[in-house]
Amino acid sequence: MRFAIVGVLNTAFGYALFTILNLSGLPPQIALIFSFSGGVMWNFMTHARLVFDTKGVTRLPYYILSYLVVYIFNALSLEGLLSMGLQPIIAQGLIVLPAAILAFILISRVLTGQFPWSASTR
Repeated sequence: MRFAIVGVLNTAFGYALFTILNLSGLPPQIALIFSFSGGVMWNFMTHARLVFDTKGVTRLPYYILSYLVVYIFNALSLEGLLSMGLQPIIAQGLIVLPAAILAFILISRVLTGQFPWSASTR
């Protein structure tokens, strides 16, 4: 439940940032890079501390790697929807839920040590 609440807040922050940057004139893919980059550290702190009670930053590299996977999924999906003629803000809005599900799967495993390469002390 905490992941859902924090996830909604983090997703809303990222989507709002994407929208503002896109409406300010940045191309959609550039706005996406900035919105993901701006959210990674904030999201790590909220997920690690508020959701999974993970101490320290030993899992941060794996968290960033997880976000990179989510970013690639998002960027490719966005490009596909844009090529179909959708407006950037609408296209990104359609991607939010699938990207959040992917993020949940990857991030929860990284922050709970369920990936062999992310197993470290909590």
